[in-house]
Amino acid sequence: MAGRRLLVLAAALALAAIGAALAETGGGAPRGAGANQADWLRGRPAAPSTAWRIAYGGRLYDNWAATLGTAPPTRTHPLYPRAGAKRGAATWRCKECHGWDTNGAAGAYAKGSHRTGIKGLRAMRGAEPGRIARIVRGPRHGYGPALTPDRELMLLALFVARGQIATERHVDYRTGKARGDKRRGKAFFQTVCAACHGFDGRALNFKTERDPEFIGTVARKAPWELMHKLRHGQPGAVMPAFGVLPAALLADVIAYAQTLPAR
Repeated sequence: MAGRRLLVLAAALALAAIGAALAETGGGAPRGAGANQADWLRGRPAAPSTAWRIAYGGRLYDNWAATLGTAPPTRTHPLYPRAGAKRGAATWRCKECHGWDTNGAAGAYAKGSHRTGIKGLRAMRGAEPGRIARIVRGPRHGYGPALTPDRELMLLALFVARGQIATERHVDYRTGKARGDKRRGKAFFQTVCAACHGFDGRALNFKTERDPEFIGTVARKAPWELMHKLRHGQPGAVMPAFGVLPAALLADVIAYAQTLPAR
């Protein structure tokens, strides 16, 4: 019964994704589709659900400037360690210090070019969002109202308090392989994700023709990143947020995406 309900929900999400794809290309787009996309990117529901608020907060955690349509500071964040490899605007993204898995130095960013040695946010799960917001707004982090307005700051805090998952349960960090069933993921991808990404995953190129990056590329290179974006959506893009679905199902999608072309 639970599986049947998930299939029904997946079908509904597929229709939404196809509608977004048609609107973006102009093929059979309903009147007002552009306004609907703008509403998705910058608007908010009249009565926001907790799921919507957490997903929006997750996009802020990913890239708050792209989510808000603003420009981040160009200087390196004062809390970013000198030993880190990044500089400038990238250091103002929450994920850059605390990781896609919110586990910081104990998670996927324990090594590699994103390593900072900064701890994660797992200890803040279940904390009062107002407390989290005060920390982010404080002088050390320096995210003043000009960077993150009060309303959006509370959505970011809600994600930290209630939107974190143990990504390591769904991805083997040693091998980089998703702990999912690629056969189930194939069914979901071909009936939902393919509406925008194409059946081979190469309809959307996130980089350039000379240095392409497709969903298959991200699935192989950073499955923890793909898990976050599947759950919360892509900042500044009309991408559904699938956080209403079990993370185990999204791990199935990642497992299948890891079989798709990387170039």
